[in-house]
Amino acid sequence: MKSRYSQWTLLLVLLAALAGCGTTGTRTGAIVVDGKPDVGDTGSVTEPVPPPPSPDAPYADLVKRAGAARDAGDYEQALALLERAQRIDPDSADIYLALAQTHRARGDLSQARATAERGLLYCGSPAQCDALRAYTR
Repeated sequence: MKSRYSQWTLLLVLLAALAGCGTTGTRTGAIVVDGKPDVGDTGSVTEPVPPPPSPDAPYADLVKRAGAARDAGDYEQALALLERAQRIDPDSADIYLALAQTHRARGDLSQARATAERGLLYCGSPAQCDALRAYTR
């Protein structure tokens, strides 16, 4: 009798573990607008623009300042600000995206790709995932 209960218990534990492995959403590789791929003049897929980080996020000011530094060509300052932001929230896809954008702007495409791939682990919206995925191609 004890063996039968342990088999059922094992089966229930296994089913519970498998149920926890499911995904909560789907990810697609292509960006589609009006039923057609969003293609730029060169025939490549254009980068989607995700919404900016929530203004009440504790790191929002750092990401904003980093964007201004990046736009001004001060990549070292931008990276320093983003590293500070990442210490506040190491699981923020917004910060990984800003880091990928900064690495790309300074010409380091391999680091931009690696950073975006890491950020894909944390993206919470389709727009974030699409924007990060654009750097992995």
